[in-house]
Amino acid sequence: SGSAGLNREVQEWFYAAGLLLLEGYGLTETSSLTCVNNPRAPRFGTVGPPIPGTELKIAEDGEIMVKGPGVLRGYHHLPEASAEAVVDGWFATGDIGELDDHGYLKITDRKKDLIKTSGGKYVAPSEVEGVIKAACPYVSQVVAHGEGRKYISALIALDPGAISEWADAQGLTYGSPEDLTRAPEVRALIDSCVQAANRKLERWETVKRWAFLPAELDVERGEVTPSMKVRRSEVTRRYGDLLDSLYDRD
Repeated sequence: SGSAGLNREVQEWFYAAGLLLLEGYGLTETSSLTCVNNPRAPRFGTVGPPIPGTELKIAEDGEIMVKGPGVLRGYHHLPEASAEAVVDGWFATGDIGELDDHGYLKITDRKKDLIKTSGGKYVAPSEVEGVIKAACPYVSQVVAHGEGRKYISALIALDPGAISEWADAQGLTYGSPEDLTRAPEVRALIDSCVQAANRKLERWETVKRWAFLPAELDVERGEVTPSMKVRRSEVTRRYGDLLDSLYDRD
């Protein structure tokens, strides 16, 4: 598995069904392959150790640096970009990650997507979002926010089918799935999920306040890409007042 992150829970589900999925990682600038999991000793949630001859290190800001025979010497006719990307043979990937005690690499985010709080802490929004979605089957989308703020907040979109099924089982009366965002029972349900997720996050990563999105983020409105990646700048622009309200008591 490559090109995009493999959800650990999905990987574990397939493994329980008897199918081992091995995740790898690489970029065009590293000849496509940098790391790949060992089939004899896989570690779910990681992209594996570096391939033979390749070295990894994590910069102070968490950026993954790669060195080895597969790393490009530079970009064609782009000396300035080359000098910025490769320093002393080390290529700056633009990805954020960490190495575990076995030397396996875990990708946590893209450097450009990192949130820096007003306290100077860096937070990978996709990590926060992934933990919340893993903790709550009734959530379809999460957008973590907090650039320049004192703490992390989040906008949450409900999965219409899942939350409607839950509401029916609880005997709640509603006209549409959107109505459920105003039901105190639903808010209590999702808040319990957020609190469960917070227990798996570092203190500075925890979501202090959150709000429901009125509907799922949409491609046609420019809120997500066709591959369903969140366009954070557009979401921040469109829901700026809602986000600001989460810091009114700050």
